[in-house]
Amino acid sequence: MSNNSKAYFFTILAILFWATSATAFKIALSYVEPFQLLFFSLLFSTLVLFLVLLLKKKVYLIKKVNRKNIFHAAALGFLNPFLYYIILFKAYDLLPGQIAMSLNYGWPIALMLLSVPILKQKLSIRQVVSIFISFLGAVIIATRGSFNVFGGLSILGISLALASTIIWAVFWLFNTKDGQDPVLKLFLGFLFGLVYTALVSPLFGGISVPEHGAWLPLIYIGLFEMGITFVLWLMALSLSSSAAKVGNMIYMTPFLSLLVLNMVLDEAIYTSTFGGLILIVTGIGLQAFEKK
Repeated sequence: MSNNSKAYFFTILAILFWATSATAFKIALSYVEPFQLLFFSLLFSTLVLFLVLLLKKKVYLIKKVNRKNIFHAAALGFLNPFLYYIILFKAYDLLPGQIAMSLNYGWPIALMLLSVPILKQKLSIRQVVSIFISFLGAVIIATRGSFNVFGGLSILGISLALASTIIWAVFWLFNTKDGQDPVLKLFLGFLFGLVYTALVSPLFGGISVPEHGAWLPLIYIGLFEMGITFVLWLMALSLSSSAAKVGNMIYMTPFLSLLVLNMVLDEAIYTSTFGGLILIVTGIGLQAFEKK
């Protein structure tokens, strides 16, 4: 199997796992509170990332981490996974899965907007148009096509879903290339995220042992939404001769996610969600074309 074939294989696996995330979140949240979901999913993802380092015989790299790397990992780990997921999980707790997932998918637009004040970049006319198209899609989703008081949905939930896109965008803006092994960076970031979660646990009533039915979705999220799937994505990017081609395939994820929500949870998919998501993806596609 060629490297490109391997890249597409790993990409498809990552897409399939991420397409189940919204459904897994909703199932887990039917058993536990968002904070408990955060702690246990981070626990399992951190463990599996350490296992990956062990299997790749890269554990020795931990000893080579310097003070600058630690501070960088601590800062990024606060943004993602700690802050990002605690906000995202609460959004999923308050909203239908399709709404939270679709709004969260607009993070590339937030990235483009934040690049103006942070990176001092200027927006082209095409990028302004792409922002408008994606924003219109987000409005349609948030109001369920009624353009009236968020269509009866939780205003807090919508605000949190949109806030998660900003946090994710800020994370990627500061996630600079520093020569560190990418899996090691993931492990350190998740380790710090787990530490932060444990430290603030008294504010959320402490950490309690979930009921029996919660363990499967918690483990699944830790392994296949966070840990292993990020590694698969990194492998796909490193093996592909064209990161753009691999990256474009990710646009399938939200539509597959809608299908999984409908098939597993029997969540009726709103026409407004599907239409708004098409507009968001169209806007993101215009942005990607501008980059090329």
